[in-house]
Amino acid sequence: MLPPVASLATTIGPVLETLSIVGTFVFAASGALAAARLQQTLVTFAFFALVTGVGGGTVRDLLIDAPVFWVADPIPAIACMAAALMVWFTPRKFWSERALDWLDAIGLAAFAVFGAAKAMSFGVPPFVAGMMGVVTGCVGGIMRDLLAGEPSILLRPELYVTAAAVASGLFVLLRAIGLDVPVAGLIAALIGFALRAVAIRRGLGLPVYRDGEG
Repeated sequence: MLPPVASLATTIGPVLETLSIVGTFVFAASGALAAARLQQTLVTFAFFALVTGVGGGTVRDLLIDAPVFWVADPIPAIACMAAALMVWFTPRKFWSERALDWLDAIGLAAFAVFGAAKAMSFGVPPFVAGMMGVVTGCVGGIMRDLLAGEPSILLRPELYVTAAAVASGLFVLLRAIGLDVPVAGLIAALIGFALRAVAIRRGLGLPVYRDGEG
């Protein structure tokens, strides 16, 4: 049976609710930063921020038949607009060339854990809940890259989906062995972020397909 919307925060807990807001804000900032690189208007900044910040969570909620989180609660949308304004009013020189990657890494880990937790709170089986975490963590970044006309982050050599899968899968596993939601969430998010950080710094990636020719 699906939990009432009003009790969702109680079911998931304040730690994961905070992770959700943090993930939304930094993902939205990465979307606004993509708009900044394209030298777009403030309206485009806001649109990129919103789509990037809530894209993955929207797909997740539709798949698990939950009320779409940013429609039921205005805080995520407000966080997206705040992120767009922050990037708009911050001089471009303050953002490093890899700032988008680092913001994306934080959002990826936070959203992967929260997505898995929310899916489990709606009665989704643990294995599928882990997949919902990956969807939550990755779809917003994919939408951002499509809007910006850039090669999808999925096609880069560094670990990306794998980091999301580790974060969400580890959360599900830690919950299965009895760890409390806040502890399991923080551990899983930190390890997922650490894996993505190593991938960004060292170019760590999985082996690519070889067709056996040459």
